[in-house]
Amino acid sequence: MNILEYENYHEKITHGKMVFPYNTYLCSIPLDFPEVPLHWHDEFEIIYIKKGSGCITVDFRQYKVMAPTIVFIVPGQLHSIGQLDDSAMEYENIIFHPSLLISRKSDVTTSEFLQPLMSGKITVPTVFTPVYPYFRDVAAPIDACDEICRTMPQGYELYIKSQLFQFFFILNNRCRNLCAPKEPRRTLEKMKIVLKYIENNYMHKITIAEIAAAVDFSESHFMRYFKDTMGTTFVDYLKDYRLTMASRLLTTSDSSILDIAAETGFDNLSYFNRAFKNKYHTTPRQFRKESRE
Repeated sequence: MNILEYENYHEKITHGKMVFPYNTYLCSIPLDFPEVPLHWHDEFEIIYIKKGSGCITVDFRQYKVMAPTIVFIVPGQLHSIGQLDDSAMEYENIIFHPSLLISRKSDVTTSEFLQPLMSGKITVPTVFTPVYPYFRDVAAPIDACDEICRTMPQGYELYIKSQLFQFFFILNNRCRNLCAPKEPRRTLEKMKIVLKYIENNYMHKITIAEIAAAVDFSESHFMRYFKDTMGTTFVDYLKDYRLTMASRLLTTSDSSILDIAAETGFDNLSYFNRAFKNKYHTTPRQFRKESRE
């Protein structure tokens, strides 16, 4: 998967064909990209770690994961994927839209499980590891989908849908309500507004007063809210986001480093170089060179 597909926090790309919105990406961190920034989308997502270890956050909770592990993301959940220390991680990213399984006329599978799951009325675990009692049962349908996608015989779509229903049957029958309650939806929605504001304005100067007003908070309340929710200050998070955008431009454009610094909200080249080296342990020029090699 190209890192540019994560350019927006709220993904707008279509995964798979419109008539069959199911797709699989094979990814490697940091070989393909250093990290996948915090984002959300309207699809289900299954992150299947196949080799190595990494760090995944879901609704602000951080998980240190190692192969083999399955992480299940419900539509609308904020999540990110990153490197753990100096370790590499190879994983499979499976993304499919709920419409693949929900018919136009609602039935019991939709009303009694899928919709309550997506709305947060019922919960299932986010992370599955081999120590989990039903790990193999949860992994089996995913493995089956992978296997048939190798050849894609006629009617393979029917098989994939059957295995996805099997996957949700296992979650409903054996794993339902076996995890801690999710983060309050109000907290998530407020943070999504903040993240969207950053996404749309990171290239410009953003003041605390402006971002606080976007969520109807006082400046002091916003600063406490952001630190408590994200575990870092707004200023530090904004700088980190800008550096992530800069790293993408360094690998995908021919713009000068000075122009990239300006395009990502840094009006001082020396400060940009220092901040970039502090985050990526190399200079912007060397980062570009190594990524292209």
